[in-house]
Amino acid sequence: MSSTEQLKNTTLTHVHEGLGAKMVPFAGYNMPVQYSNLREEHMAVRNSVGVFDVSHMGEFVVKGEGATALLEWVTSNDIGKMIDKQAQYNCLPNKTGGIVDDLIVYRWDEQEYYLVVNASNIEKDWNWIVSQNEEKGFGAELENISDKLSLLAVQGPNAEKLIQKLTDVDLGAIKFYHWDAGQVAGIDDVIISNTGYTGSGGFELYVWNKDAEALWNAVLEAGKEFDILPCGLGCRDTLRLEKGYCLYGNDINDETSPIEAGLGWITKFDKPFVNWEHHAKIKEDKPSKRLVGFEMIDRGIPRQHYPILDGEGNKIGEVTSGTQSPSLGKAIGMGYVARGFGKSGTEIFVEIRGKAVKAQVAKLPFL
Repeated sequence: MSSTEQLKNTTLTHVHEGLGAKMVPFAGYNMPVQYSNLREEHMAVRNSVGVFDVSHMGEFVVKGEGATALLEWVTSNDIGKMIDKQAQYNCLPNKTGGIVDDLIVYRWDEQEYYLVVNASNIEKDWNWIVSQNEEKGFGAELENISDKLSLLAVQGPNAEKLIQKLTDVDLGAIKFYHWDAGQVAGIDDVIISNTGYTGSGGFELYVWNKDAEALWNAVLEAGKEFDILPCGLGCRDTLRLEKGYCLYGNDINDETSPIEAGLGWITKFDKPFVNWEHHAKIKEDKPSKRLVGFEMIDRGIPRQHYPILDGEGNKIGEVTSGTQSPSLGKAIGMGYVARGFGKSGTEIFVEIRGKAVKAQVAKLPFL
């Protein structure tokens, strides 16, 4: 994308610009990266509450008699064990041993599901699921509603108190990775999901575009007593990295197996799925590389694609994500390392501007 004119806007883009947010291109959208400063927004979410506009995410409806069968085939987790109004973290394996995308599956009932996918992969995911539905003859009905919905992530330890002021839905009754729907701030048909990408608790609110600005304003107003801050993608990245959450395009991609990425917990082999034999063999043989977290011992910030070295200077892997952790006050990262270097406490080195900088493998999450 060479200019802002070519980027998509969310329904709330003008609101972010009015708040003075720094806007950047992200996944084809014009998105706020920060409003005040990254550390301030990060700590607001860790200690109280912040709100993110993540309306760039994609949403698909999958329904009909073939819905469950289709999703059992295209996803690695166990769709068949879901109950109504449950959400499930999942991934879409491809035919070449990697991951099409990671996503969240929401179940309304056994014949209706909602999928939430990464913004950068909306078209790819849609085409993939449609092709598998047609190839296997599941006959599920599919609808891409990505351009009709907005999504606000209200995250932090005070998020529940804040949203409870705006709704009669009992938020305390919504378990982690479950959801409900109801009226919020006088707005009907809001999906209230006990999910998030920060590791600080909170809810994600799905709302029709026409009501997005009213909901955003109501959340900010209700959050004043908690010193709420609007938050950008910058601190969303530092928050997720402190918790060891994978980011598609960095830590997982079309070439990484979920087994290598430490996502064996969402890769269930009690039913067949796309290319399941490949991943079962990796699990049985033990992966030749694995995704690990690490902390820098010497000064330096790891960045994506920096080489990871052993003590003799041999390349044993590559950094996938890295940052200066606002909560911990030190540099942290994730990356793939060769078998034998994945144990917590193992000394490794990150090559930063031609220099081998000492680090050590750390247990995830960092925080």
